[in-house]
Amino acid sequence: MTPPSRTASLPPRRAVVIGGGLAGMLAAAALDGLADEITVVERDALPAGPAPRKGLPQARHTHLLWSGGVRAFEELLPGITGHWLAAGARRVPLPTGLVSLWPQGWVRRWPEMQYMIVCSRDLLDWVVRERVLEQPAVTVLQAHTARGLVGTAERVRGVRVGGPDGQELTLGADLVVDACGRGSRAPVWLRDLGIGDIEEERVDSGLVYATRLYRAPAGSEGFPVVNVQSDPGRPVPGRTATLAPVEGGRWMVTLSGTRGGEPPADPEGFEAFARTATRHPVVGELISGVEPLPGGIVLSRSTVNRRYLYERAERWPDGFVAAGDSVATYNPVYGQGMSVAAQGLAALRGAVGRSRLDEPGLARRVQQVIARPVATAWSLATSQDILYPGAVGRQPHPCTGLAYRYVDRLAHAATGRARITRAFIDVITMSRPSASWLHPDIVVGALRGPGRRRLDGPPLTADELKIATGGGRADV
Repeated sequence: MTPPSRTASLPPRRAVVIGGGLAGMLAAAALDGLADEITVVERDALPAGPAPRKGLPQARHTHLLWSGGVRAFEELLPGITGHWLAAGARRVPLPTGLVSLWPQGWVRRWPEMQYMIVCSRDLLDWVVRERVLEQPAVTVLQAHTARGLVGTAERVRGVRVGGPDGQELTLGADLVVDACGRGSRAPVWLRDLGIGDIEEERVDSGLVYATRLYRAPAGSEGFPVVNVQSDPGRPVPGRTATLAPVEGGRWMVTLSGTRGGEPPADPEGFEAFARTATRHPVVGELISGVEPLPGGIVLSRSTVNRRYLYERAERWPDGFVAAGDSVATYNPVYGQGMSVAAQGLAALRGAVGRSRLDEPGLARRVQQVIARPVATAWSLATSQDILYPGAVGRQPHPCTGLAYRYVDRLAHAATGRARITRAFIDVITMSRPSASWLHPDIVVGALRGPGRRRLDGPPLTADELKIATGGGRADV
């Protein structure tokens, strides 16, 4: 994209990004070439390699990046997929490289329809960070905390920042992007400016998730991602298990449970949960014969679905945009957060690229386009989570029940009909809008059903079973 022309007599265009995590780095990438100076304010000290970051404890759990999100990453950072793969990530074809039990049954492993990138979150973030920080316009102010916005209800002109020595400074900006995630204080800052009508939605299923790393068996480099989903249609807590082969010859296993069905943090209970608490014991059986790696079990509880409807605010200041988890967070089981953030920031680049950073009304327009992928992900996540026992949040509208029954019927047909599988996965991977499910051919396919007998068990090949059990056969 060619940035607007500049002359030497004009002052530099400045942008400030709050947060140096994945969304913050993508925001800096989105603004590269559109702003002359981009300062990323990060409260942590960023690691020099693919290592844990204090402000991102959830990084130690399984993260899957859907193909719709990958395309947005590529739009912002061309060639990033190759960098991930060179660093050890895997490109997993879908549903070919997936062994997944949906609520409606096991999914057949058809030839590739979409794909996902599978690796640790630490590696994924590090590769992005390395690419972004190569850009001369981007600098990072580490160990500094954003304390508030500078400006009025009409226009934000910068950010107040506190340093490790307690001193405060002001960073002036034509555009401020809040990408600091779940800890965002944007609603408070906006209220301080006189904007207090921000709507918020929450759906809390009480989800807890726990992760443990294992040494992958020899020869398992191409092993599929294995996933046992819960069934929100049953009046019991939702429990899931996911096995993801990640870099370094490791299996990352993440278990989750909603209120009343939480996974334990002790090793014996962890394996027992995977065997007996989920709808199928395949993940528990697969890890029963492999070696756990040091580090123990990591357990997290901050998993509430939360969304700020900034796009509906009656007033919105020029010069300020919120993105990524600062706008909405989701149950991590659905793997949508990274893809939604990337799509929103790609939309930001498109909108800003046609305008000046300080153009009146630009920030409101950007906030509205960011809201589009957020709305899709929100609907997919919360329509499921609100159904679990003890879930807290607004109950769905009666019409939502009809939509849920249709989606259930669609997923049922997808277990045995390739065209419907493709339509379903296209939306789940954030590659097509959910409205595509209403195409007449898809509706007819959903009504016709799967057309094939349900699979009796996980579609692991004989070779995969042999590898997983060190030459024997797992009782799965």
